[in-house]
Amino acid sequence: MSFVTSLTYVLPHRLLSSMARALAYSQTPSTKQWLIDTVTRKFGVDLSEAQEPDPRAYPTFNAFFTRALKPGARVPDPDPAALLMPADGRISQLGPIENGRIFQAKGQSFTAAELLGDEAAAAPFHDGLFATVYLSPKDYHRVHMPWTGTLRETVHVPGRLFSVGQDAVRNVPRLFARNERLVCHFDTEFGPMASVMVGALLVSGVETVWSGVEIPRYGDRITRKDYRGKGIVLEKFAEMARFNYGSTVIVLLPPGVATLEGGLAAEKAVRLGQALARRQPG
Repeated sequence: MSFVTSLTYVLPHRLLSSMARALAYSQTPSTKQWLIDTVTRKFGVDLSEAQEPDPRAYPTFNAFFTRALKPGARVPDPDPAALLMPADGRISQLGPIENGRIFQAKGQSFTAAELLGDEAAAAPFHDGLFATVYLSPKDYHRVHMPWTGTLRETVHVPGRLFSVGQDAVRNVPRLFARNERLVCHFDTEFGPMASVMVGALLVSGVETVWSGVEIPRYGDRITRKDYRGKGIVLEKFAEMARFNYGSTVIVLLPPGVATLEGGLAAEKAVRLGQALARRQPG
């Protein structure tokens, strides 16, 4: 375990994330421009794909970080049977949910029930599939729908705010089931689907297209919102949420509905809209 990862055990996670939020929303020209220029240079942000390519046009660092892409910068896989990659980023892990457990890294795993904060909600995903996608600071930070779904419920699960970088993933036990997260449950034509937005150190919030800011500052109890009967339907490839700093999204699928796309593996760079999995016949 690196010194930095060890240090995150004792750092004041919430204080640091609150400070990051204040900086991210600062409209002081020198502050926001220094942040934008530093991140662009350090991480190699490609603004040529952005709807607004001028880094000085953004009113805040958060506006820059959650920037929209030009129309057509990402296109969905044309196969009607394809479930889509929900975001730009890098595959952290993907594969089967074996006996209710999700693989994190060598020697590390956690249960779907721990991730979702609910044994009953996890039951439909027993022996299903999962994909964990890490969004780095250079990536497009909006998360889209792998498949058309009707929003049923969101669950804010409070927790820590560990870094979700590679060293932390390898060394912090049950990392994604310990960090603060927003679980979004959808009903689809093949059954339930869950998209889990996992917070991290310096992440200053998660926003959804249906409700705005979803992670309170900072809740200490599980918060559920019931959307049944509200008719909130999000089409395949539609935007569903955005991170106000980089983190991780985990998609859960029930068993027997899809096969993961060949060639996908841990550490592989991926782009929004490419095939994540393909529906099985029947």
